[in-house]
Amino acid sequence: MKTIKTILISSILLIGWNANAQSGKSEKEQITETLMHYIEGTANGEPDRLRKAFHADFNLYTVTSDKTLRIRSGEKYISAVREGQKVNRVGRIISIDYEKDAAMAKAEIIFPDKRIFTDYFLLLKYEGSWKIVHKSYTWRK
Repeated sequence: MKTIKTILISSILLIGWNANAQSGKSEKEQITETLMHYIEGTANGEPDRLRKAFHADFNLYTVTSDKTLRIRSGEKYISAVREGQKVNRVGRIISIDYEKDAAMAKAEIIFPDKRIFTDYFLLLKYEGSWKIVHKSYTWRK
């Protein structure tokens, strides 16, 4: 009976480990996927992709032109993205750095002939996936 229990427990652990290994994605690839949910979700009018990228309690931070701190709720940000409404913008990931279950990333979002945004993200991995928990940004013409 003890042997059967041991085999059963070992099998369950192996199946869980194997399922994770079968995804075949490195941590950096998983972080990239999360960031692309943000970049492509915003550009293509896909609020559900943004919800995949962001933690429900995240906020956005920037300094306004009059030098005050602006804090915007993530939910307000996502609600401004209209389903199916494409936006003329091009995003690219500049860098990703991570350790265990914490990461930071930098991206550039270009609105042709308007502005270039630089986004800085903090991400955490919990419950099996990476989520953006904080976004700070600045922009230039």
